[in-house]
Amino acid sequence: MGYGLALREAITDAETTPLIGIYDMYSASLAARHYDGLFVSGFGFAASHYGLPDIGFIAWPDIVAFAERLRLAFPRHHLLVDIDDGYADPEVACHVVQRLERAGASGVVLEDQKRPRRCGHADGKQILPLEEYLDKLRMVLDSRSEMLVVARTDATDDAEIERRAVALAKSGADVVLVDGVRTVESIRRIREVTGGVPLLFNQIGGGRSPRLSLSELTELGVDVAIYSTPCLFAAHDAVDDALRRLKDADGRLPEPTPGGATVAASTRLLEGNISRHHGSRHLPA
Repeated sequence: MGYGLALREAITDAETTPLIGIYDMYSASLAARHYDGLFVSGFGFAASHYGLPDIGFIAWPDIVAFAERLRLAFPRHHLLVDIDDGYADPEVACHVVQRLERAGASGVVLEDQKRPRRCGHADGKQILPLEEYLDKLRMVLDSRSEMLVVARTDATDDAEIERRAVALAKSGADVVLVDGVRTVESIRRIREVTGGVPLLFNQIGGGRSPRLSLSELTELGVDVAIYSTPCLFAAHDAVDDALRRLKDADGRLPEPTPGGATVAASTRLLEGNISRHHGSRHLPA
């Protein structure tokens, strides 16, 4: 079974499928210990790869190269990749999708924002005319083989959210995402108007959407949940705290925490990513 088909099968489970946002190979190595699915978050990638906010700086060759490294290290995990607006041009979007599918990505998320773009939970978002986005989406759908495609709208007006959610559900996309949804009642309404098309919910630390458990999302009929920033924000807090304590201790390293990170523990974690240790595991089980 190919990667796209494996993810498509996973989201048919009765319970909501979680995909954990990662921002580099180290965070992916840790996330892969706990979850079967990884999400390449545009927010996290822009922050880690460029040191810049998620407002359109990502270049598609960088995201493709990252996906290639991830797939080599994690041959059995689901891998959903955020491709923003497809890097503006529909032909580029199709090329990127084909490159990512060849690299082993399970799926992509394509949004309807126009540039300059913004994080889905930020102010100032502007969206393409619906037909213009649908034309781009149809081209992407035609260019993929089996890869899963998530159609995302960043509309904020309730009436426009509903109009676009219905259109996306009818487009042939595999999954629908309304980003920045603000209330549980809105999720219920989106679930109602999209019919039986799988629904994705995006949770981001400090974002606009309610913080919901997987069991709560399952009850709401959400099929997939992406967690964009838990690794990135945990690293932010932990690194800042560690450096503050190092400074307070006049530069003396603390004693290693039992069971915590050390040279040996870190090396063991990373050795598992070497492709020769994977044996014949080239495709998902």
